[in-house]
Amino acid sequence: FRRFEEINTVDHDRFPSFNNDLRKAMFEEPVRYIEDTMRNGRSVLDLLYGNYTFVNPVLAKHYGMPDIAGGNETWVRVDNANQYGRGGVLPMAAFLTQNAPGLRTSPVKRGYWVVKRVLGEVIPPPPPNVPELPHDEAKMDLPLRAMLERHRSNPTCAACHARFDSFGLAFEGYGPIGEKRTTDLAGH
Repeated sequence: FRRFEEINTVDHDRFPSFNNDLRKAMFEEPVRYIEDTMRNGRSVLDLLYGNYTFVNPVLAKHYGMPDIAGGNETWVRVDNANQYGRGGVLPMAAFLTQNAPGLRTSPVKRGYWVVKRVLGEVIPPPPPNVPELPHDEAKMDLPLRAMLERHRSNPTCAACHARFDSFGLAFEGYGPIGEKRTTDLAGH
């Protein structure tokens, strides 16, 4: 999550809730989580499978959790966070936002991050002539999953995408700033 505070890809008109307070809270959540894991001798597996997280009032609201009494510096541990689609590092808004280009999600970026950072695989960079997906999810005629299926129909592309797309597609229930969602910005 290095340099998360410098992210400037989020469209503030489309996502007005993404302000400095939310950005700061998103950055602070994994720091508090990892610090708690280390200080309390928890299993390293909690980083992936933990069923708790830490939120302040701003992040609790973003995650659809009950209100937290106190100011932005009030942080609480939330157990049974899976009922809000949280728990462990991967469904944290910092990870999801950092690996999205602003006006849409990116299963490619999210999946690549998991494969590279969590699983330690080395995947070569894409060739220079790879077509880009549309920048605005609201203007896509197909769901991103279908667009990636079409892209993977090219055997040259499928070789690499088969290694990480499925990891990223697992996070399509989260929007560009890590909010839970049931439809994409185009209503798919």
